[in-house]
Amino acid sequence: MALIGMGVVMVFSASTSVSHRLTGNPWFYIHKQLTWVFVGSIAMYFASHINYWKWQQLADLGIIVTVLVLVMVWVPGLGISVKGSSRWVDLGFTTMQPSEVAKVTLMVWSANMLATKPGRIKLFFKGTVPILAVTGLICGLVLLQPDLGTAVAIAWVVCVVLFAAGLPWGQIIATGSVGLGAIALAILVAPYRMARFMSFLDPWKDPSDTGYQIIQSLYAIGPGGLFGRGLGKSFQKQFFLPEPHNDFIFSVTAEELGFIGGAAVMILFLLIAIRGLRIAVRAPDRFSSLLATGITAMVVSQAIVNFAVVTGSMPVTGIPLPLVSYGGSSLSIIMGSFGVLLNISKFCRE
Repeated sequence: MALIGMGVVMVFSASTSVSHRLTGNPWFYIHKQLTWVFVGSIAMYFASHINYWKWQQLADLGIIVTVLVLVMVWVPGLGISVKGSSRWVDLGFTTMQPSEVAKVTLMVWSANMLATKPGRIKLFFKGTVPILAVTGLICGLVLLQPDLGTAVAIAWVVCVVLFAAGLPWGQIIATGSVGLGAIALAILVAPYRMARFMSFLDPWKDPSDTGYQIIQSLYAIGPGGLFGRGLGKSFQKQFFLPEPHNDFIFSVTAEELGFIGGAAVMILFLLIAIRGLRIAVRAPDRFSSLLATGITAMVVSQAIVNFAVVTGSMPVTGIPLPLVSYGGSSLSIIMGSFGVLLNISKFCRE
């Protein structure tokens, strides 16, 4: 909850200028964020009171629904296209990002597959291939939106679950090699991805275009120093830093709250990792252990990627900072996932 509270404060601080410019209302984004925090809190409450094995029973249905919803982004009247990307579905009263749902449903399905017949993990064609095939289908649909960053994030969580289930090292190396090859191919066939990758290596080569985001992020983090400029006093959020309330909210946090504020955010994610893995180790059965591992990996790995991107250590991926960045689908689904984690903790062995 500390991260969510910090997220609300930073979304308000980072979004007022851009919100006023785009909507005429400086409170627009914070109002929506508070609404999603409320929705996420309800989701977390109910998920924490639903026995975790109920999700195991819905695993197959969840995958079918996920594929259908992912396809809906291209259905006229339902799908919403923004800046050439078809990633959202219009529900009438709000919008939903199906790829965020896919992260959880695929994780639940994979954990169920590996828990019902533990021995199949040793059999490549009967155990690993079906999971990789379904993962490939879902990641392929996400990649077509196009959203390489989320596709890689989904595949990564499945790989973590496979590793936790005891995937043999030979299969790990083979699967990893194929995955890296697929990522390289996805970058090579899309000129804008290739340009983004090259700008990561040298952002100053094209400071006004492909390298702009990384440079502006570093301009925000650098002057923050130890204690920061002060809450609400970011200079870079004033139309210089793209998406200051979303993908680059950590940059604004570091600028306004300094090293102390940035380190506090990182420590909170470290505590989530420790707590989540502790639940996974003490979980009552194989399914709950794999599910707890997957939920923890989903949240913490996204945070690590976001930290790496805003500090110029990775190419820009479009991955937001979980629980902190502005966004409805991501926030509510992660909070609901934490509810599942809390339910598993109720049954943990001492």
